[in-house]
Amino acid sequence: MTERVNESTIGAHGRMIMVEIMGRPYSVPEGLTMLRAMWYTGHEVVRGAGCLGGFCGACAVTYRTRDDVRLRNGLACQTVVEDGMSFYLNFSYYPGRKALYDLDQLPDPKQDLFKIYPEATLCRNCNACTEACPQGIDVRDGVWKSVFGDFEKVSEMFMDCVMCGQCIPVCIADIAPNYVALYASRVQGARLSKPPENLSKRVGEIESGKYASEWNRILSLNEEDLKAAAQPKK
Repeated sequence: MTERVNESTIGAHGRMIMVEIMGRPYSVPEGLTMLRAMWYTGHEVVRGAGCLGGFCGACAVTYRTRDDVRLRNGLACQTVVEDGMSFYLNFSYYPGRKALYDLDQLPDPKQDLFKIYPEATLCRNCNACTEACPQGIDVRDGVWKSVFGDFEKVSEMFMDCVMCGQCIPVCIADIAPNYVALYASRVQGARLSKPPENLSKRVGEIESGKYASEWNRILSLNEEDLKAAAQPKK
């Protein structure tokens, strides 16, 4: 049912625009994000709503703008509605193949990519994954950089990946690009990057027992003492 628009509604929320949600027309205030527009129109969105900050990837959305035949992808908590826009939340989970591996047991992490995700080499350069990414990541280039062993660059490129999975269903080679990039990033951090000098030093101090007495003192404090210790000193 289309929401009735009256002067009091317009006065409270500003200009009203028309959008289509799940195939039905609604009038909503201009400036709302897609997710808030769904709440405004009475859609009880529970699954498909997460952090609301654009980080968790739970609210993956597919939409079309007025007079544009192209389907676009985004995050409903970040994408602002436009007049004539049509959209729906992607409630379906995309079951990409997530391989199991132990980073410490990989003899040659870069070559082991071809055993763990052999489909990565089948990329057809269609660029559909990049077009589907709501974060603007060059996903196709990331897959190829993974194949050629440039894990450091991949980890930088996918820093903003929210694992929404929208790159998975559009891949004609059945690659899960986000999982390939996750593997490359994990390998880079755990096996290929030099540990920060100060971090290694502090871990060594902890293991040697340098802070044991202070840690035991903290553990012996009751709740009131802990609150008092947390107060800034004047």
